[in-house]
Amino acid sequence: MKSASLALAAAAALFVSVTACSGLKEAMSAHVDTAAKAGSEELSVERLASLLGEATVPPRKDVAQAIANAWLDYELLGQSAAKGDTIVTDKALDAALWAPISTAKARKYYDMVSKNWGVEDSVAARKMFEDGDILAASHILILTKGKSADQQAAAKKEIEALRAKVNSGNFAALAKANSEDKASAVRGGSLGIFQKGAMVPEFEKALVALKPGEISQVVQTDYGYHIIRRPTYDEVKSDVLQASKGRSTQLAESTFVAKLEADGKVEMKKDAATTARVVVADPDAHRNDKSTIATSTAGDFTAAELARWIGTFPPMQQSQQRGQLQNAPDSMVNMFVKNFIINDLVLKAADAAKIGPTPEEISQLHNAFFQARDAAWTQLGVDPKTLADSGKTEADRVRFASARVNKYMDALVSGKAQFIQVPEPVARVLRDKTDASVNSAGIDRAVERAVQKHAAEDSTARAAVPPTAVPMPTSNAPAPGKPDSSTPKKP
Repeated sequence: MKSASLALAAAAALFVSVTACSGLKEAMSAHVDTAAKAGSEELSVERLASLLGEATVPPRKDVAQAIANAWLDYELLGQSAAKGDTIVTDKALDAALWAPISTAKARKYYDMVSKNWGVEDSVAARKMFEDGDILAASHILILTKGKSADQQAAAKKEIEALRAKVNSGNFAALAKANSEDKASAVRGGSLGIFQKGAMVPEFEKALVALKPGEISQVVQTDYGYHIIRRPTYDEVKSDVLQASKGRSTQLAESTFVAKLEADGKVEMKKDAATTARVVVADPDAHRNDKSTIATSTAGDFTAAELARWIGTFPPMQQSQQRGQLQNAPDSMVNMFVKNFIINDLVLKAADAAKIGPTPEEISQLHNAFFQARDAAWTQLGVDPKTLADSGKTEADRVRFASARVNKYMDALVSGKAQFIQVPEPVARVLRDKTDASVNSAGIDRAVERAVQKHAAEDSTARAAVPPTAVPMPTSNAPAPGKPDSSTPKKP
């Protein structure tokens, strides 16, 4: 789909309400020395702590979770190859490929409802241009930033000489030959079209004071000296029409989404934001969580559904979401969740209109699934042919695959190997078919041990450093000043 508010996660990207009782149940039922389980193989707390110690980043829970989940997917991938388990039913495939199938469905529905949005209206476009809602400009710039006083004086003299001879007929040629804004100079000084507020105030004030076709006197900004020309409507008509169409499309889309939400009777639960934050922190732990976050005509939107949506984002994007939403206000978190509910309402409308991917498109998605699985097998060195030569029995092949995975994990966490991505649909099929889980309590214990080991090693290293006769700075030394991080607007 074309909009962030309607875009589904695969086009391609947040529950302290879990009771103490459920947390206790998890801790009591999980093996205390196990961080993750993949079929017949287990990732021990000690092994995970060791991997954390080898990692190039400090031991933290999010890092431990990422390592455990990667190990889990790699182990399941190796076991499936070792057992020759290459058969996946169409039903399982469609369930695993829910995100791309939903994306195709939603995109087709969106294309249907939006085909009459954003019709070009030359009258409206001209009015927006003349009213200054859409701006356009060309300029000649002589830079002064970072120059000495004498150089700035020379720059002013140069720009004034140019102003004395510039006109609409020769503006482009003089801009190409003299402007020090090289990006616009090659276009005859054209900065294209832009919205109000895009330029620094001095530049915009001078521009809007001009009538179309007029040229300004010399204008000074922090960047230097400018000569500004405001083009006529006819000169930029096609660009303005396109911008006007884009604005009307945005308006039509906003109206569509608002109506969809109102008709869908979307209602957020009182603790929706709290629940959402916990789901985003650990989506896998809430895959079967039926806690209701919100309701709509599409049905209850549960923690499990949010976890499913979050799972369609790449790992890096999920990490960013965790960081951004943990400290975000409830209103922002609710808006984040509401976007997914809007997606569900779109899918419901698409189903009612009997819109969805064709059998050929479904077949292409299935083929892509197997290609992705085979590529991951090969990259990890656990493809069925390699494993067939490694052992006569299934148990031998599983042990060999597991050894390969553990060797790769050591290289990965120490930065000696590149990350091998197991696509989410492949990982989902493997986890659904096998006894697989990540133990949150085990993750916590592994992090605790890694932190303790890290601290002990630091203490030992400091004790081994001989005392120095060179006076060291005291803790009362003034901290260095922070650089100015402000970024000026475009000239």
